[in-house]
Amino acid sequence: ICIFLYVNGHAKKHYEDAQIPLTNHKKTEKQEKVQHTVCMDCSSYSTYCYRCDDFVVNDTKLGLVQKVREHLQNLENSAFTADRHRKRKLLENSSLNSKLLKVNGSTNALCATGLRNLGNTCFMNAILQSLSNIQQFCCYFKELPAVELRNGKTAGRRTYHTRSQGDNNVSLVEEFRKTLCALWQGSQTAFSPESLFYVVWKIMPNFRGYQQQDAHEFMRYLLDHLHLELQGGFNGVSRSVILQENSGLSASNKCCINGASTIVTAIFGGILQNEVNCLICGTESRKFDPFLDLSLDIPSQFRNKRTKNQENGPMCTLRDCLRSFTDLEELDETELYMCHKCKKKQKSTKKFWIQKLPKVLCLHLKRFHWTEYLRNKVDTYVEFPLRDLDMKCYLLEPENSGPESCRYDLAAVVVHHGSGVGSGHYTAYATHEGRWFHFNDSTVTLTDEETVVKAKAYILFYVDRQAKSGSDKL
Repeated sequence: ICIFLYVNGHAKKHYEDAQIPLTNHKKTEKQEKVQHTVCMDCSSYSTYCYRCDDFVVNDTKLGLVQKVREHLQNLENSAFTADRHRKRKLLENSSLNSKLLKVNGSTNALCATGLRNLGNTCFMNAILQSLSNIQQFCCYFKELPAVELRNGKTAGRRTYHTRSQGDNNVSLVEEFRKTLCALWQGSQTAFSPESLFYVVWKIMPNFRGYQQQDAHEFMRYLLDHLHLELQGGFNGVSRSVILQENSGLSASNKCCINGASTIVTAIFGGILQNEVNCLICGTESRKFDPFLDLSLDIPSQFRNKRTKNQENGPMCTLRDCLRSFTDLEELDETELYMCHKCKKKQKSTKKFWIQKLPKVLCLHLKRFHWTEYLRNKVDTYVEFPLRDLDMKCYLLEPENSGPESCRYDLAAVVVHHGSGVGSGHYTAYATHEGRWFHFNDSTVTLTDEETVVKAKAYILFYVDRQAKSGSDKL
């Protein structure tokens, strides 16, 4: 870690304390102009204040910390830095004040609210915008009572907690609720999710700093931590009671993952049946695994087809990826099955069945894979339906399901633009009240279905038609 001193608009290496006035960092009436001692991590660009014993999320009015960070990024002289710098400049120069778009010849107010990029936080913004457009999930959090994290004089006001206070005084659920409430109000051009990002830094150390992160990995961490926190008490009221009162979901429809059921498992939870058969004695082993999303491989025969219009063989479809996931597979030598009858590891086959489908089916396409030295991206276009995705043929007992219980409509899709997991940019498409929107950090634009279906999907969110029709009862 190097400490940097901000001198005359230039960043210089220095091994002394850097005195920078952080006007909004732990600010009180007597501390508005206090000089804070900060250092910056050269690998992640996270900034830490020794005087406050805390990470710096806010900046000075002149943006001094951000200027130092940008100067360091330019010194890296890499394609990753160039892409990030160009993206930031485009966002700064774009016109974000206009909230009027023409739809069918008439002018309508655009009610969607963008999310400001806090420094390569597009991975977080794309996931938040996608989740905010899953109505049943979003409404549950917006209807939760507000939780005041402190009492006395600071009650009811947004507070920033120091690292010395520990993680007990931060609430991911509360900041997630505030962020969802700020979206779709139409009151501002863009909302800054810095309070939520601060809590993410606190409880998810993997996401500290300002380097690009994987959107799917963030989504899993976010849902897992929301699920764990929701299992606790809420203002003295059990979360399970709130779930039963607000969600309208019966206990039989809940999928328990790591403890009691929450809205996370009630909406995203499904169950897989994993069948393994010994090829020597024929012994069959069955295992049931809960899931919040399904990670699908893009079949190898399609990996050279990059665009929708490229005519070099059949086009890869979402059904091809689902079939590859559920088809019978012979395990290789590195995955020999320990047969309890043979008493040793034997060659075997494996097959997945879906025993229970979730209300919202989240499908993750494995676009990043490891080679001997680095992680590459599979840039293949995968055709996916906007409506009527039928999952009945993948069910363990399809005869026990209703005609509409296995049909899904697309609610949101996350797209990764670029060549690698550590670079590029994330955006999201989502439908709201019958209209499709493109969420690109602070910029939100109306789009059409033709544009959506051409996107190279990374994460797809499909909503069960029955759950979609029942969301109005919340």
